[in-house]
Amino acid sequence: MPRPSCTDESDSESDSSTCSSSSDDEDSLNTRIIPNWCSYRHIIQRRGFRLDTCRDVKQFYQRYWEGLLAQGCDVSRDLPGYLRACNGQDDNDLCKDVGLPENLFRGTCCADGSPVVVKAVRTCSREYDIVRCMSTSPLRKHPMNHCIPVLDSIEVLDDGIAFIVMEEWSPHLSTDPPYTLRCFLGTMRQHLEHIAFMHAHHIAHLDISLRNILTDNHTRYACIDFECSRRFENVSCPRIRCHRAAEIPPEIERGEWSDPYKVDVWASGILILRAAKLTGYDIAELQPLIARMLHSDYECRPTAKDALFAFNAMVNIIPDERLDRCPLP
Repeated sequence: MPRPSCTDESDSESDSSTCSSSSDDEDSLNTRIIPNWCSYRHIIQRRGFRLDTCRDVKQFYQRYWEGLLAQGCDVSRDLPGYLRACNGQDDNDLCKDVGLPENLFRGTCCADGSPVVVKAVRTCSREYDIVRCMSTSPLRKHPMNHCIPVLDSIEVLDDGIAFIVMEEWSPHLSTDPPYTLRCFLGTMRQHLEHIAFMHAHHIAHLDISLRNILTDNHTRYACIDFECSRRFENVSCPRIRCHRAAEIPPEIERGEWSDPYKVDVWASGILILRAAKLTGYDIAELQPLIARMLHSDYECRPTAKDALFAFNAMVNIIPDERLDRCPLP
């Protein structure tokens, strides 16, 4: 049954013309939660998802090493993960991936064996409200909604906690960059589409960065991590200041007010700039759009919708043979 929105009326009223995302926003309902995963493993399993155990991790490394050894590769770098699994008291003990934050746990879908990631959030957090908003019909099927597919939302109402079960995607934009310019620009288009989609539904992401882009390794990319995100429904002119994130525009750095949507546009400009340099697709055609998105005056930056329109127009003038040419090794 759909859960009522957790948006606080008093919060909406305070945001009627301006709103601050400083200490007022870092309240107990929106801070990162660290659950006792052992206490909830059976609740999660009853919904068809099993959290990783020491046995699972050992079996994963054994299968992984078989392929590497067949290629003559060194597997010693992966020993810490294997040894961590071996240090459990029992094969059925949960085995936390130390590379993930404490609010995330790897697991498996019992029905088909596919890998999943489970995220713990508070049921009345803004993050949970936004994830549910974008993961239910009709929004979840919108072609501009590039979220990681949510497989289930498991609520433990007595504890005020929910577990968001998602497909496991990978951060391969840096380690396995797109093979052609067309694929790279397609990745950036998906990002701009998603930000424009969020803004159309009065949601600002507010923590856009390369680390928050994942892929399913089949040309699909997703924007993740909505811990800082906010909804601005019924707010005609939202403003924020003193905001903390990976990429901060100059006006926020100076402690001034800014438009949260233009904060996203600035961070998206930085993302495209960094991604282009990282992957080697730092083409001249991108520079005018990036310059507009990084304008020092936020009021002069394009909206996400306008940036997407300009991006598509830019791609349309690049010849097909250049878009599809494979780069030299």
